[in-house]
Amino acid sequence: MNKNEREDLSRMKQYLKLAAAAALIVAGAGMTQAQTAPAKKKPVAAAPAKKAPVAASSLTRLGGKPNLNGIWQVINEANFNVEPHDSSTSIAGERYLGAIAANHGGLGVVEGGVIPYKPEALKQRDAYRASAPKYDPEAACYLPGIPRAGYMDHPFQIIQGDTGNMLFAYEYAAANRAIYMGPVGVPAIDTWMGTSYGQWEGDTLKVVTLSQSPGEYKAPGGEMMQNHTWLDRSGNFVGPHTTVTERFKLVGKDHIAYEATIDDPDLYTKSWKISMTLYRRMEPNAELMDFRCVPYSEEFLYGDLHETPSPAK
Repeated sequence: MNKNEREDLSRMKQYLKLAAAAALIVAGAGMTQAQTAPAKKKPVAAAPAKKAPVAASSLTRLGGKPNLNGIWQVINEANFNVEPHDSSTSIAGERYLGAIAANHGGLGVVEGGVIPYKPEALKQRDAYRASAPKYDPEAACYLPGIPRAGYMDHPFQIIQGDTGNMLFAYEYAAANRAIYMGPVGVPAIDTWMGTSYGQWEGDTLKVVTLSQSPGEYKAPGGEMMQNHTWLDRSGNFVGPHTTVTERFKLVGKDHIAYEATIDDPDLYTKSWKISMTLYRRMEPNAELMDFRCVPYSEEFLYGDLHETPSPAK
């Protein structure tokens, strides 16, 4: 390399260093300016301003009320236990299913963390928990009751018209309940899903459910007993005199803020509340699938008959 070439190379290196330094200075000045002075707004045609979050009052409405139609599902572990809980094994299932049968840990959905049971009710809850899933209606494919039906690991659908009653349809066990729009009445009988009465409080749907009871319950081994409506797989429960007051409020077109206040002076020292978010299923082909689970529970309920010897002839 001759002298002229060496000089050219040196000038080129110096130029590159200066260019890099200039770039850093410009970038630094730009960052400083951005931090110390607000950026100039671009013309709307060049960069449209970001839209503000959609208010519930501006969403699609039916008969002047928020449109709740759609398929909804929770993302939480409330069906394992509505109270805060660690993950745990399933004694009944680990021999054959291993970790698949384990219970998921969860932060809980009970406000305050603990259900305020009275002593006798707490003793009953502990007995249910110790024997689970023997008396859990979900294991036997019995109807789940309210509010549990809304936070099982299955979606549900709200069917709403511009006037009249509403229908909630659940994938689990093809369960459903009508929401009778009007004053709270006195149900004629107790039923698995109770009787639900609805009314609008502004843009919030309030639903009061009364008279939930499974009545005489067929448990495994042929045992017949008076059971309760379970809230989860951990034995928490409500009774036939419990009042469940739910509230559904759209907080965006694809989210519902859900809460349920539970009151029963026979079981609890005070009323208590659960709260969670319901998420709209967004798949273009979203629909409730068929989960008629009676055939899946037959061995659970009647498997002992295989072990009963036939009477001698």
